[in-house]
Amino acid sequence: MSKKGVGLDLKTLLFFFIPLGISASLVTLSHIIINSTLVRAENSEFIIASYAIAMSLFGITERLGVLLRQTCSSLVRDKFSFTLMSRFTYYLIASLMLIAFAVAYTPVGNFIFSTIYGADDRMVENIKGIYQVLIFVTIFSAFRCLNQGVIIYNRQTKWLTIGMGIRLAAMYLLSIYFIQTGNISGKTGAIIFLVGMMIESLISFIEARVLVRKMPEKHEQLQIKSKQTIFKFYSPLMFSSVIVVMIGPAINVFLGKTADIELAIASYAIALSVAHLLLSFFSYIHQIVINFYADHQADVKRFSFLIGLIPLILVGIFSYTAVGPFFLEHVMGVSGRLLDASLQVLKVFMLMALLFPFIDFFNGLLMVHKQTKVTILSQSANLVITMIVLFVGVTFAAQWNGIIGALAQSIGMLAELIVLTSIVNALERRSKNKSTLFQMKGMGKER
Repeated sequence: MSKKGVGLDLKTLLFFFIPLGISASLVTLSHIIINSTLVRAENSEFIIASYAIAMSLFGITERLGVLLRQTCSSLVRDKFSFTLMSRFTYYLIASLMLIAFAVAYTPVGNFIFSTIYGADDRMVENIKGIYQVLIFVTIFSAFRCLNQGVIIYNRQTKWLTIGMGIRLAAMYLLSIYFIQTGNISGKTGAIIFLVGMMIESLISFIEARVLVRKMPEKHEQLQIKSKQTIFKFYSPLMFSSVIVVMIGPAINVFLGKTADIELAIASYAIALSVAHLLLSFFSYIHQIVINFYADHQADVKRFSFLIGLIPLILVGIFSYTAVGPFFLEHVMGVSGRLLDASLQVLKVFMLMALLFPFIDFFNGLLMVHKQTKVTILSQSANLVITMIVLFVGVTFAAQWNGIIGALAQSIGMLAELIVLTSIVNALERRSKNKSTLFQMKGMGKER
């Protein structure tokens, strides 16, 4: 436990930050494995584009399941609350399944993928086949996050890393099998994803059961009286997350209106997966802010801003040196014009690499000030600006293909950072003024 007035050493911060970063990087690596498998198909651009569209829509329902992790870790304190949380999870999954099945097995899906995403009939059938497999990923992902919430509350986070490691090993072995047999289709990526998620969910379930048995029947504090209590906590997170997950589908929709739809979506998907791999390690800066900022503001700011520059350097190295082409060709199996297009898109993502850590830092400050509702405003600004840039891009520079998506996403994040910076600075000034006023009142009483 840190103490105010005592310096915060670098070792303490690194021991806290590095395990979180490794865990996040492993999650991103799973998508690299899938894309590396799909690029080895005969019609790789078509298959990757189909998979990317299916994943962008799947991300909406899956995100709502992932929120169970932080909801559970914040509210579950005893066996009774875990039972209520489990029932809430069942209702949530049932609701998500109704929506997903409507998309996968009715004309609703055809309308979404053909009219909104701009896919042709051949691509629509392939996308729906992929989405029919991804439906089951949503189920196991939701149960995984429910159990991981218990694990995180009990501070047994090593099991998240262990589960992720075993999941990656299984996905890699399955990937090798598909590559060796040459039986690679759009569903291949979804099957690899599903098997990995099932394994991680099972490991989380086993560990959580052990921890739940050790919990008291009813905790003295923070009891959940009903599912309505859970919903009041969950619903604001749900609303802000829906805004975030709309960005991915919106980008794919507009990329479907570019000069070369398959190349645009495939190059954007590959470049984004590489960017996420490099950025994911730095996605827990907000946790440093939450845990240390109150007592060590200067140290946290210095550390966060220094490591915040590393992602820009890494993406720059991949974009402008031989490292990028080597990684794309020999690790991911990308070649030809898709390799060149992916590198061009990755160069544009350098702006996102610069902005991402600082957005995470300011979001952490919002949590410190308990003003998380502000994220709805900042993420709305991100979405609006992203949509504007996408519209302008496909209207006046459709030949830019995947670059349009990277540019729109990066400028959208710039808008989000501007909103966050202005609001957080106002909160910080207000907090300092209150602190000064409190100290003055204290001095007056002493006199």
